[in-house]
Amino acid sequence: MHEAVIEAAGEKMKNLSYKLFSDLNLDDVFFDSLKADYKEFVDWFKKKAKEGARGYAFFKSNGKLDGFLFLKIEEGIVGDVEPPLPAAKHLKIGTLKINAHGTKLGERFIKKIFDHAIDANVDDIYVTAFEKHEGLINLLKRYGFVEHAKKETKNGTEMVLLRNLHELSGDVLLDFPFISLEDKDCYLLAIYPEYHTKFLPDSILNNESHDIVTDVSHTNSIHKVYISGIHRTNKMKRGDVLVIYRTSDKKGPAYYRSVATSIGVVEEVRKINSFASETAFVKYAKPYSIFTDIELKNYYATKQRSYIIRFVYNAALTKRVTRGRLMGEAGLPTAKGIRWDFLNLSNEQLRNIATMGEVNENIIID
Repeated sequence: MHEAVIEAAGEKMKNLSYKLFSDLNLDDVFFDSLKADYKEFVDWFKKKAKEGARGYAFFKSNGKLDGFLFLKIEEGIVGDVEPPLPAAKHLKIGTLKINAHGTKLGERFIKKIFDHAIDANVDDIYVTAFEKHEGLINLLKRYGFVEHAKKETKNGTEMVLLRNLHELSGDVLLDFPFISLEDKDCYLLAIYPEYHTKFLPDSILNNESHDIVTDVSHTNSIHKVYISGIHRTNKMKRGDVLVIYRTSDKKGPAYYRSVATSIGVVEEVRKINSFASETAFVKYAKPYSIFTDIELKNYYATKQRSYIIRFVYNAALTKRVTRGRLMGEAGLPTAKGIRWDFLNLSNEQLRNIATMGEVNENIIID
């Protein structure tokens, strides 16, 4: 039971809510297309409400539902599709519908799906969808789902899209959220607090773990664009791995206040003068940038920050790792005079940081 469109960047977004079915209004016009596509939808929805089931809901400012996601774990053979899915632990996307309204909501739902898949250590993720829902299909294919089977029902023939989590293609997007270290370089990239806050709210920069269902909008964005003035960042290539490091907020010694917060994979690095015009630059950077239109236009005019880093945001560290621990336990340099604005990391150092940050061990491969 699925319907979606690709979402573009735009308005500021509120958090997703993990809601009981019984707390949702089945008469909301949002559900009309699902009722039309699936004759059994109303009965199914009421059954889930009685069972106490929950799903992710996104509401517009007027209180109307604008997006909904329901996930379930299935064990064994999935025999109602042809060819059947082999015996395994599956995450089924039971319902996914997203209205178009100029946001990255589709991307955030995809991120939440993968969060659950990794947390539950499933073998694959699958979803059934009618071919007419091209937006949903293209969105899923972008992140590694492939056409695997067909499902015949009284509502018609649905396509079965599958993401096998044990197979890697070597592509940054198709393999998301997994990170391969084979033949990859790793780096630490420092970001000032005032910019980092736009990536991750400072309120979660602490040493508390966060529940899988908790939604933090900044961590649920898959893509990021950062503009750097560090010439050495230009050597990064697609597939290289980044540790994001928030510099000290000056509220105490950097030894305790500077922290590694997250891990990503480079999509590309471009020089700012590679864009034909200011308009082309803003169009590229704006959707996933932490900078305002005014800042972007200023950067283009002055060329003071020349390197545009686009990367995939694979994992937030659930335990922030301080500068002191990075030196003492991860083996980063302790000598005075070594700048931490952009550092080469070994694969071992990257793994150490991920372990200290309590990143799920299944995410990093090789």
